Order: sequence, then C-alpha cells, then structure tokens
Amino acid sequence: MRHIYRCPLRWADMDAYGHVNNVVFLRYLEEARIDFLFRPDKDFQQGSVVARHEIDYKRQLVHRHAPVDIELWVTEIRAASFTLTYEVKDGDQVYVRASTVIVPFDFAAQRPRRITTEERAFLQEYTDGADDGSGDSREGEAVAA
Repeated sequence: MRHIYRCPLRWADMDAYGHVNNVVFLRYLEEARIDFLFRPDKDFQQGSVVARHEIDYKRQLVHRHAPVDIELWVTEIRAASFTLTYEVKDGDQVYVRASTVIVPFDFAAQRPRRITTEERAFLQEYTDGADDGSGDSREGEAVAA
C-alpha cells in the first residue's frame, strides 16, 4: 500500500526560472513523511531522525495552484532503520523519485534505538512486497545509522 500526500505549491517555492526550486523538494518530502509518520493513530512518538536522502530530479515542476501528489511507501525495514521511497508526480508524470533512510531515535538517551514491534507492524502495511519485514541478517547486531 502507498500513502498519498497532496502537497500544496506555494509562490515562494519558485525560483527565478519559474519552476519549483530543487531544494524545495526536500521540504515536500518532509511534509509527506510527517503526514505519514505522525498521525494520531499511528506515529513514532519516541522520535526518529533522517540518516540519508537520495533524490533524482526527473523533470521541472512549474508552479500552479493545484497540489502535486507525493506517493510514499516503505522499501526496507531493518532492525534499527527503515527506508521510505517517494514519487512526486501528477498521474504518470514523475518530477522526482527519492528515498530517505530513517533511524528511530531515543532523544532522552541521545542514541538510535531499535524499531518496536508496533512500529514494524505499521511500516509493513506500506511495504511494496520487497521486504518481508523480518529485518536484515544483522538483526542481532547493533546497527549504526
């Protein structure tokens, strides 16, 4: 299953060339990620941090009043991290493909933590079938971000 976030475009998102600035796409991904992870019924209350972003710009997105769709799904679940993958698109027209590695984090202890059973079950609902949710072969090891 995929999570869909309808992201509004703002005038301030444009650069001098009249299209959405490449850096702004990181904010769009953040908005989609927050919409996905921090819902009243399903959230990562204990916290998480971004360990890595990868972004592939496919085509320019020209500013308009209609929102753009961001599809988000889970492509990997490990013992102490997971990967979200995104497409920023209109129908079949893809503007950006991206991924983010997220590490659950214990802010009180100031260290990464393992994914809880509840978090894993939630994430598995949004996998694309490539990850069986059982973690990786390093399940017993401490996994660093």
